[in-house]
Amino acid sequence: MNRKNLPLLLMLTAGAVTCIITYVMDYSMVIRLVSLFFILLLFYLFGNILKWTLDFFEKQNQEKEEREKKENEENGNDSESDTGEQKAEENTEETDRES
Repeated sequence: MNRKNLPLLLMLTAGAVTCIITYVMDYSMVIRLVSLFFILLLFYLFGNILKWTLDFFEKQNQEKEEREKKENEENGNDSESDTGEQKAEENTEETDRES
C-alpha cells in the first residue's frame, strides 16, 4: 500500500480545518499564521510517525508470512514423504489380510 502522501494529506487537512476555525472565530492575522504553522508542523510529525508505524507493522506481517510459507513448504515435503510411507504400510497390511 502506498503511504507516501499520508503525512502531507494529514497535515493539509488539519491546516484547512485550522484556517476555517481561526477565520470563523475572527482571530488576528498573526495568531492565525502562528497557529497554522504549529498545527502544520505537529500534524506533519504525527503523519510521519503514523506512516512509520504502519510500514513497520506491514514489514513484520510480510516477514511472518514468509516464515510461515517456508515452514509450510518444509512441512509439506515431510508430510508427503510420511503419507507415502503410510500408504506403503497400508498396502502391505492389505496384502497380508488378503493372503
